[in-house]
Amino acid sequence: MARPDVAGLLQSLIRHDTTNPPGNERECAQYCQRLLNSVGLAADLVGDDYNRPNVISRMPGRGDAPPLLLYGHIDVVPTAAQPWEVPPFEGRRQDGYIWGRGALDMKGGVAMMLDAFMRAHLEQTDLPGDVILALVTDEEAGGFTGAGWLVEAHPEYFAGVRYAIGEFGGFSKSYRGRKFYMVQVAEKQGCRVEAVARGPGGHGSLVHHDTAPTRMARFLVKLDRTPLPYHIHPVTRRMIEAMSGRLPLPDSAFLRLLLNPALTGRMLRRMGSVGQEMEPLFRHTANATIISGGEKANVIPSEVTVNLDCRMLPGYPAEDLLGELQDIAGPDIEFGVVRFDPKPWALNMGLFDTLAGIITEQDPEGVSVPMLMPAGTDGRHFARLGIQTYGWMPMNLPADFDFLKTIHAANERVPVSALEFGAEALHRLLQRFHG
Repeated sequence: MARPDVAGLLQSLIRHDTTNPPGNERECAQYCQRLLNSVGLAADLVGDDYNRPNVISRMPGRGDAPPLLLYGHIDVVPTAAQPWEVPPFEGRRQDGYIWGRGALDMKGGVAMMLDAFMRAHLEQTDLPGDVILALVTDEEAGGFTGAGWLVEAHPEYFAGVRYAIGEFGGFSKSYRGRKFYMVQVAEKQGCRVEAVARGPGGHGSLVHHDTAPTRMARFLVKLDRTPLPYHIHPVTRRMIEAMSGRLPLPDSAFLRLLLNPALTGRMLRRMGSVGQEMEPLFRHTANATIISGGEKANVIPSEVTVNLDCRMLPGYPAEDLLGELQDIAGPDIEFGVVRFDPKPWALNMGLFDTLAGIITEQDPEGVSVPMLMPAGTDGRHFARLGIQTYGWMPMNLPADFDFLKTIHAANERVPVSALEFGAEALHRLLQRFHG
């Protein structure tokens, strides 16, 4: 099997339907294994589910740096009920783009990693240290058969690793005429909360006030209209300071006002759609997802529960979030944590300047800034081993291409030029990473 170019590689990956659930990543994993084997690289399939194996390959370096981990997931989110213009698993190349589910999240990134990894082997690149490639399953549903299982069952694979390259970041984004490359260095913590309202039940034919449903309704309206308190997280502060330092007045001064919690909300609202994208970086979020209550149409339920999907800023305990929710709800609602997925908070920026330098070489107009991811990735699993993940899938994107609105959506696609840009950037990193 000849090594395909990065665009052709992505097309092949997309053509394996790894929609999660159920995943069924085996055929895609076997394809990646055969591809690596075809250029002389050993690759193992490991996992606790036959249909969902992970691919592990290791390339030796000269030993001057700790091993570097490259990891990416090969499962994708569903496409059901989305109005696609092209078949989502065709992997079509059209108008300079590769179209298909996973083009951005994250088979495009996996293709760039595979390209750089195989190229380094074929060109006998002088690697500072060993490079480990892990192509994992199940990220879109928590990573429990993928990165989570690997960290629990085989931490020895990652012994000595300090830095990892994964998702979600590295793409370019234009703001006020400047191009910024957003490098993810931290991510939010997942927290599922159950809100419970209780009140008098009774027959549906009678007049009732202040029932469990109305108490819960009042809370949900308050939650919709009242943002949780704003916090200036250290990573968000670094991002805003880095961006404002490259903008002229008055744009730079305007952006710095976001760092005053008393003004943050007002400034975000003035920023329109950009402010809406940035708001989760400044506070915890809580969104109602599942509402339950009542068993019979003519009986007023005495209890209503709502599942809240919450995302917390790194380093905060769940109790802080519960307190903020209670302040909004008042005494009528009880809150309890159903699941809290804390992420160890220990920022290590030691590789950031190297990544930024590579971007500047390839795009002199680009400015790299650290970013806090408003959701979660497999990085939280590897963080348990003390590994700092950099979300760095470098893509030099057109100014009018909205990455965030294209990911997980109908007509997901990626420019071929962005894939080539990222594959080159990753290959340069393999030549100069350090400890």
